[in-house]
Amino acid sequence: MAAAELDRRAERLIGPGLMPLYEKVRDGRRLNCADAVALYRAPSLSAVGFLANLVRERMHGDRAYYIRNQHINYTNVCNKHCKFCYFAKNPKQGGPEPYVLSMDDVRRALRRHRDVPITEVHMVGGINPRLPYSYYLDLLRTIREERPGVHVKAFTAVELVEIQRVARKPLADVLADLKACGLASVPGGGAEVLSDRVHGILHPKKIGAEGWTRVAREVAAAGLPQYATMLYGHVETIEERADHLVRLRELQDETGHFLAFTPLSFHPEGTFLEHLPAPTGMDDLRNLAVSRLVLDNFPHIKSFWIMNTVQVSQVALWYGADDMDGTVHEYEITYPEGHLGEKTQVVTRRQLIRLIKEAGRMPVERDSLYREVPPAPGGRPRFHPIRVLRGDPPGPAAGITSG
Repeated sequence: MAAAELDRRAERLIGPGLMPLYEKVRDGRRLNCADAVALYRAPSLSAVGFLANLVRERMHGDRAYYIRNQHINYTNVCNKHCKFCYFAKNPKQGGPEPYVLSMDDVRRALRRHRDVPITEVHMVGGINPRLPYSYYLDLLRTIREERPGVHVKAFTAVELVEIQRVARKPLADVLADLKACGLASVPGGGAEVLSDRVHGILHPKKIGAEGWTRVAREVAAAGLPQYATMLYGHVETIEERADHLVRLRELQDETGHFLAFTPLSFHPEGTFLEHLPAPTGMDDLRNLAVSRLVLDNFPHIKSFWIMNTVQVSQVALWYGADDMDGTVHEYEITYPEGHLGEKTQVVTRRQLIRLIKEAGRMPVERDSLYREVPPAPGGRPRFHPIRVLRGDPPGPAAGITSG
């Protein structure tokens, strides 16, 4: 499409009010914090989505990524007592029964899906002060023994601070030990919103914005790729959302080690913030779109279907997102709405392909580093996808993810 025609089409679609931002996006100029706030406040979600899709297609065309992965949550015992968390809530206050996985438990969890050629194990947990340093090393060794060659993405910045505490050594040495045992990348949870105000209200016992960015710099120095997230829809302001994105962009300018960003909607069911409204698809799409527009140095924007639903994630592929995450299999940090405790949450490879094609995009299977996984010889699937263990793909989740 000719540039003049695109400009005329843009003005018809978004109106004159957003044309200055359109011109920035068209020319590849960086948006500032005030621009991000304007996008959050723009009356037309479709207009913001149009702008985000320009960037998304400039970077990825019609490609939409997915991964065959498995999540493991090794403990829900946690001493941080975040107000937004159901996963680690005390049973006396309505939370789940506490647990710590043994190495045999981890082996059993991995063996349940041993016939599925997953390429990634995503592992996070609560901050359990009774776990020794050797426990974390053994977790990685066990995965490597059971799944040789799989990519292990594990331990958020908050967990790394705890692992360093029990190790009683510098974080750089801890990261070297973890890498030697199989750690390959670090998930993005724990940042929530990079705001001292939000930190003081919701999770004062966890590391704050400065602590999280300090750990991220150490992760980058250790040569480990990392992911980033933002938890939205609780007590944060629009301005704090925008500032969070700009701070992450500045950190990426410095380190260059972030692979993807995932905005995560807060689901209040079962938490201490149950009085807050549930998230909406409109807000999910807007956060994805603004993230794509502001985070110009992040290669990928992910819509996590467990939090956003598969239907919203399909639409998100036209609102800035280029990734629908993966098969997951089991997830214990958040649950389908109205089904607290139901941890089986699965979308098969075949379903992911169908969902992406239905959305008008081209499915691309990736590994954890966003390298394309080639199809089997002859173009046939290399395995028989497991079936969904509950009817349709699950709906919105309750609680909060930690990575």
